[in-house]
Amino acid sequence: MRLSLVVPVLLALMLVGEQAFATPNAPDSFFVPVGASGAQSPTGIWWPKSMNSKKPQKVKSVNAGRSNAAKSSVVVWFHGGMGSSNCAKGLVAGADFANLYPEKIVVSVSACRESHWVTKNMIGVVDAALDSVAARRKSPVERVSLVGVSDGSLGVLVYSLEGRRIVDDRLLMSSFGGFLGEPTSLAVSPKMHSGRWRFLQGGKDRLYPSEKTVPWITEFCKAVQVDCELRFDPEGEHDWSYWKDKHMEWIHEAIP
Repeated sequence: MRLSLVVPVLLALMLVGEQAFATPNAPDSFFVPVGASGAQSPTGIWWPKSMNSKKPQKVKSVNAGRSNAAKSSVVVWFHGGMGSSNCAKGLVAGADFANLYPEKIVVSVSACRESHWVTKNMIGVVDAALDSVAARRKSPVERVSLVGVSDGSLGVLVYSLEGRRIVDDRLLMSSFGGFLGEPTSLAVSPKMHSGRWRFLQGGKDRLYPSEKTVPWITEFCKAVQVDCELRFDPEGEHDWSYWKDKHMEWIHEAIP
C-alpha cells in the first residue's frame, strides 16, 4: 500500500538547512525544512563514542567518533507524542535512546502536529537527515534500523513503505498499526518483506488496549512472511520508560 492512499501527497522535500541548534546532548544538531510549508524539524545525530576514552566525551572525541563512523550501523529513532506542542521532541528522546547504543549512529528528527509521521514530507525529512550522515562520514547510508514508540511506530511502518533505505531491523513499542489500515494490506508491499520485525506490547497500555493491538500484530506477522515476533508483557505499560526499565534484553535483541 502506497503512502498516497493514507495521506494526500505533499510537496517535495527541500534541501537540508543546517542552521545551528543549541542542544547540549546532541553532538550534531540542525533544522531540516519540512517541504515548502515553512516548518522545520529539529534534528539530532549522535555519533559513536570513542571506545578508548574513559573520560567524558568532549568536542574533539565527538569529531573523532564522526571520522571513525564510516562502517557504523545507523539507527533511526521515531519519538512518540507527535501531537505535542513541543516541536523539538526528537532531540530529547533521541539523546535518551542514543545513550543505550554508544557504538551506533543514532538519528532522531522531530515530528509535530501537521508535520506528523504519516506524511510524505516527514519521511523525506528522515532521508534528508540520513543524507547528512552520509555526507559527514563520507560513506553512504544504504541500510538502517528503525525504532518507534507509541505513534512513533507509525513512522517505522511508513518509512518501511516509503523510505529510500533498506531496513534491517525494526522495533515497534506500544504500537497500533491499525491507524494505517488492515495488517494484510500493509504487509503485501515487497518493501515490508526485508529485515526483521519486533513488537513489544503491554497488557496495561492505557492508550492502545491489547485486545485491539495484539490481533493486529498477530495478523501482520502472519501476512508479512519474514522474521516477525510479538513479545507481550501482561503488566506492560505504554511509555518508553517502562520498556527501557523492564525489558532492555528485548530491546537489545531487536536492535543488536
